[in-house]
Amino acid sequence: MKKPHDSHPSIDHLVLLVFEAVLEVVCVSLSGYVIARLGHFDAEKQKFLANLNVMIFTPCLIFTKLASQLNADKLIELAVIPVIFIIQTIVSYLVSVGVAKAFRFQKRPANFITAMGVFGNSNSLPISLVISLSQTLKGLHWDRIPGDNDDEVAARGILYLLIFQQLGQLVRWSWGYHVLLAPKSRYEEYQNDTVEQGRYLDRSNEALIPGLDGNTGDEDIDSSDDSDAFEPAGRTPVAGTSVASPADSDDEMISPRRRSAKKYGNGTNGHSAAPGPDDATLFPRMYGRNEEDIPDGIKGYYVRAKLAFKKALASIKKHIVQVSERSYQGLPGPVQKCLAMVWQVASKVNKFIWDFMNPPLWAMLLAIVVASVPKLQVLFFSEGTFINNSVTRAVSQTGGVAVPLILVVLGANLARNTQKQDSRDPEEAEIGTRLLVASLISRMLLPTLIMAPVLAVFAKFVPISILDDPIFVIVCFLLTGAPSALQLAQICQINEVYEGVMSKILFQSYVIWILPSTLILVMLALETVEWAAASA
Repeated sequence: MKKPHDSHPSIDHLVLLVFEAVLEVVCVSLSGYVIARLGHFDAEKQKFLANLNVMIFTPCLIFTKLASQLNADKLIELAVIPVIFIIQTIVSYLVSVGVAKAFRFQKRPANFITAMGVFGNSNSLPISLVISLSQTLKGLHWDRIPGDNDDEVAARGILYLLIFQQLGQLVRWSWGYHVLLAPKSRYEEYQNDTVEQGRYLDRSNEALIPGLDGNTGDEDIDSSDDSDAFEPAGRTPVAGTSVASPADSDDEMISPRRRSAKKYGNGTNGHSAAPGPDDATLFPRMYGRNEEDIPDGIKGYYVRAKLAFKKALASIKKHIVQVSERSYQGLPGPVQKCLAMVWQVASKVNKFIWDFMNPPLWAMLLAIVVASVPKLQVLFFSEGTFINNSVTRAVSQTGGVAVPLILVVLGANLARNTQKQDSRDPEEAEIGTRLLVASLISRMLLPTLIMAPVLAVFAKFVPISILDDPIFVIVCFLLTGAPSALQLAQICQINEVYEGVMSKILFQSYVIWILPSTLILVMLALETVEWAAASA
């Protein structure tokens, strides 16, 4: 007969296994920490590697892990993750509000506590811990999957974390950035205070590195306009380019056709009039080429063919615009208004999608497409196929760089953000220690105490198969007590919100409390799995 607790290691052995997993993360991060302290890994290099990771390595990791694991049935079952995320967010919010009231904080420090409590790290540290635990802990194999192995366990854990990460990313850069960690000037009680101007512009190289916790590079933010120029989860800047603010985008980033429309004004019923046939601003490259600029020989034939193609395409486009305009003008007024409304909504949705999407999300979308088509999944991931031996293998090797690189940059980040910083805010100097204690309680203690029984009830009584997956339960428990998100330090530096306290929170969370916290969370998760699997 199976004795109690036989499904997981004894407590002393479990301590050793968890210590091994945490130490693996620490060892990889330590290299980045040491190099940064020696002065060989400055902010610009960290930013470059973090952006490179977000643009290339992390999308490759996401694609290989998700596309090989997903199928239609799992996609339906994964709907439980947003439900758990919402419950965790509500619990963390209520806990942080209660803690702020207990410490008698005013609105601004109370919002800071809420941000620290609600937004946990769902990317760098949890992913590394899940991969390490999948290789060290036995008993994590799912009995519903024949032949389950450690690599499959790690892949499923990354899949679960990525979904939690994107949900948190959306809330963090909207509610968190604009409300909870808003600049001091946004609060009425601080309107009379003298606020130093331009501080973030002078310290732009000191901001926390984007990409560590899912952010894709929103560092090019004009602090003179506070948060109005910020685009949540925007595109990652590429070397040699710059990100224009939305205020500039209407004139600088729009297409030539839209610039032409703005130039000619609005037509009937609020719609842009079609540009005239002589409008050279529509296709400036085509009209700006002089005949004498065209070279002789084969290259000249190529240039002439290219120009001819562009002229034909311009003619077709102009004809389509004219026909569409005439057709639209011939419609009844109510139909025109309806079409205008539909077009406006579609334009806003399209803009939101392109602003929100980033390389990891595109990789996730591509993985879902491949996983949803069985023939594609076989083509990419069946041993011996040409695509598997070439494309998939190359993508898999590239994705293997993502997690170590995340940890190296994390260590370098901590080297800078845990150094002593002189507070220029008298309020921070007065209540800094209380803010630190309240933040740790709100993020790493009380949410775990409340969510542990909730997750246990879900695992025991909710008839969804992934709740039986041991690694899913571990992921949920790790997220309930994970340290505060690294992106919060970046937001605090942008908006000048309790930066010294934020540095202390990072040190306490990621250096002092990470080992005991991880040990307790893993023990609770394994006990929950065992209790849920036991017969009633």
